[in-house]
Amino acid sequence: MQKLLSYILTPLHYILFTFFLLFFHPIQWIAFRLFGYKAHKNVVDVMNLGLISSYYLLGNTVSFSNRFALPENRPIIFIANHQSLYDIPPLIWFLRKYHAKFISKIELTKGIPSISFNLKYGGGANIDRKDSKSAIVEMSKFGTRMQTNTWSAVIFPEGTRAKIGVMRNFQIGGIATLLKKCPNTLLVPIVIRNSWKMVRNGTFPLGTFLNLQFEVLEPIEPTEKDMEVLVKRVETEIREALGQSN
Repeated sequence: MQKLLSYILTPLHYILFTFFLLFFHPIQWIAFRLFGYKAHKNVVDVMNLGLISSYYLLGNTVSFSNRFALPENRPIIFIANHQSLYDIPPLIWFLRKYHAKFISKIELTKGIPSISFNLKYGGGANIDRKDSKSAIVEMSKFGTRMQTNTWSAVIFPEGTRAKIGVMRNFQIGGIATLLKKCPNTLLVPIVIRNSWKMVRNGTFPLGTFLNLQFEVLEPIEPTEKDMEVLVKRVETEIREALGQSN
C-alpha cells in the first residue's frame, strides 16, 4: 500500500516543488536587483520553507533539533553528513538567522529556476571541481566574505552524497581553507538522518512517510591546529550519532 501511495504522491510533490522554484525566480530577481542582499535572502528563506512543505505531500516530516545557544555575532561552519539534495532546503530554512551559505558545483549556477540565481548571487562559493586552483581561490574569497559579513557556511566534507546512508570519510580541504581566511569561526556538526531514504529508488518514486531529522551537535572551538585531527573529531562525532562508528 505504501509503495502504491508513493507512486501517487511523488508527482504531486514534484508539481509543488517546481511551482515554488518557478514562482520565486522572478521575485528573487526583483528583490536582489531593486532592494539588495537582505530582501533577496528573505525571499530565498521563504522559498525554501515552501520547498519543505512539498515534502509533506509525501507524508514525510522534517524535525530540527538544536539544544545549543549558537552565536549570531560570529561566523559558523556547519559541518554535516550529506544524504540527498533534500538536505538543503531544511538547512537553509532552519539556519536562516546565521546567514548560512553553501559550496556548490559551478555547473549549478545555470539553467535551474531559482536555485541557479540564488547560487550565483547569494554569496556562497561556486567551484569548478575540474580546476583545483580556481576552486581554492573561490573558497578563499568565500572565507573572506564570511569574515567581513559575519556569514556562516554549510559544508558537506564527504564530497558527494552517501546514497545508502553510509557516511564517507571527510575531506579537510574546504574546512581548512575557510578557517584560514576566517579564523574566528565556530565549528558546528550537524547530523542528518533518513534523507537518503527519500531517493533510495532514484527520482521516482520518492520515499514516503519518513521523518527527516536534523540534529545539531555540540559546537567545537577550532583550537586544534592540526586540521586532520580537527576534522576527524567532527567526523567521529557525526558517525557516532548515526551509529556508524568505525
